[in-house]
Amino acid sequence: MAVDISTPTPRATAEPARKTLAGKPALKPRRGTRSSLALKILMALTGLLLVGFLYAHMIGNLKIFFGAETFDHYGEWLRTLGTPLLPHEWFLWIQRGILTFAVVAHIVAATILARRARKARPVRYVHRPKVQGSYAARTMRWGGVIILLFVIYHILDLTTGTLNPNAAPGQPYANVTADFTPDRWYVTLFYTLSIVAVGFHLRHGLFSAVRTLGQRTARGERIARGAALLLSVVLVVGYLSVPFAVLTGLVD
Repeated sequence: MAVDISTPTPRATAEPARKTLAGKPALKPRRGTRSSLALKILMALTGLLLVGFLYAHMIGNLKIFFGAETFDHYGEWLRTLGTPLLPHEWFLWIQRGILTFAVVAHIVAATILARRARKARPVRYVHRPKVQGSYAARTMRWGGVIILLFVIYHILDLTTGTLNPNAAPGQPYANVTADFTPDRWYVTLFYTLSIVAVGFHLRHGLFSAVRTLGQRTARGERIARGAALLLSVVLVVGYLSVPFAVLTGLVD
C-alpha cells in the first residue's frame, strides 16, 4: 500500500510552534511599549505642570518693573496666600512639595526611557551617523542637567539667601537688584546660559508633550512647533529682562 507523503502532520506540528513563537515573545514588547508610553505621558504631564509654574513665576518677576513696593508686596502676598485657611507660608511649602515631586518624576521617567533606548541599540555604530533631530532635541539631556543645577543654585541664592552675600530677609526687591549688579556679572552670565537652556528644553519638550498626548496631524504638528517656539522665546525674554534691567541700571 502506498504511503501518502502529503500527510498534514508536519504542518500540524509546525503551526502550534508558530503560534508559540508569535504569541509569547509578543507579550513582552507590548508590556514594554505600554510602560514606555506611561512614562512618556508622565513626562508630558509633569513637564506641562512645570511650564505652568515657570510662566506664573515669570509674570511675578516682571512686577519688579513697577517698583520696590509692588514687588515686595507681591513677595509678601505669596507668603500669606491661602490664609487663614492655611498657616503662614504653607502655600509656598505645598507648592514646593508638588514641584519637587514633578521634577523628580520627570527626571526619573527621562532616565528610564534613555536607558531603554540605549538597551534597544546595544551595539554602537562604527561611524556614528549624523543626528537628524533638531538642535534642541540633541541637547535635551545636558540641557536638563544645566536646568537642574540652576534650580538648586537659584533656590540657594534668592530663596534661602545662602549664596547671596547681600541677602536681606523679607526684601525680595533688594535681593534681586543686589544679585545682578555689574560686579556680580558671573551670576548674570550663569543665569543667562541657564535660561537659554530652559528655552531649548521647553521648545522641544512642549512639542514632544503634545505628540505624546495624541497630536498626530501634519497641520497640528506645524501649529505645535510654532507655538512651542513662541512660548519658549517669550519665556526666555521674560526671565532675562529682569537681570539685564538691573545690569543696565533700568532697575536699581
